[in-house]
Amino acid sequence: MFSVVFPGQGSQFVGMTKELYSEFNYVRELFQQADDALGFSLSKIILEGPKEQLDLTENTQPAIFLVGYSIFQLLKKEFKIDLNKANFFAGHSLGEYTALVCSNALSIEDASKLLFQRGKLMQEAVPLNKGGMIAVLNMTLNGVLLANI
Repeated sequence: MFSVVFPGQGSQFVGMTKELYSEFNYVRELFQQADDALGFSLSKIILEGPKEQLDLTENTQPAIFLVGYSIFQLLKKEFKIDLNKANFFAGHSLGEYTALVCSNALSIEDASKLLFQRGKLMQEAVPLNKGGMIAVLNMTLNGVLLANI
């Protein structure tokens, strides 16, 4: 038994999947599908930036999804790993949408549009450069390592 889990926001960087995009036609085709669904070049933002544009939640969310889905397809096609035999598909936050597409419950076009709107609404809810996220790693409380809980 195995599961496939996808990342959430915060794992993005300009140029992610650039080598895959250059080498594999179907990765370029997936990027084009997302661009067409959104009506703008998300591909260019992912591959070339600028970082400030990629880090806007409305772009980050469909970008992370597209990259995760592209890697999923690459593993299936190039390495012949039958990921559809997974017992569970899951994701952290927006990664849930990647899991839905990979498990054939949602289309790439619909997920791209949904995540753009989701990201846009989340971006509008908090003014730019206000607030943030933090990760707490290996913190102890009364001698207990919280990372192991």
